[in-house]
Amino acid sequence: MKIKYYLIITLLFFVACNKTMDESIPVSTSLMVGKWKLTEAYISAGGPQYWVDVENGQELEFFDNETFYSDRFTECMDGKFSVEGSKLLLEYTCDGFDNEAENDEGLITYNLDFFTNYFILTPTSGPLCIEGCSYKYKKEQ
Repeated sequence: MKIKYYLIITLLFFVACNKTMDESIPVSTSLMVGKWKLTEAYISAGGPQYWVDVENGQELEFFDNETFYSDRFTECMDGKFSVEGSKLLLEYTCDGFDNEAENDEGLITYNLDFFTNYFILTPTSGPLCIEGCSYKYKKEQ
């Protein structure tokens, strides 16, 4: 009887640990610091959405001084960033940089869901995906 009791307690412990491992956490600018790589995209071809792997994905690097580096656009690769609640705001600071992804204030904005070793960005400025789209970035070691 004691063995069954310990077995049940151990099983509940593992189930509880798995449940909390993948919950989003409140994000701050300091949690963003580091190098991140795009690894998956959440897309739809007119039907239900699904995750697909991304090969040679975009890299983002965030620094302590609230600047960032990105290889998304060849004409501008750096700028300033901020986190406001669950939003990520990117301001590319190159002279003459103008991109359709920018909003009226010149920012490229995303909803941000942050997890321990990755975050998910969903565009909120520029042309938006009709079916919705999101992008998963994993922390590089």
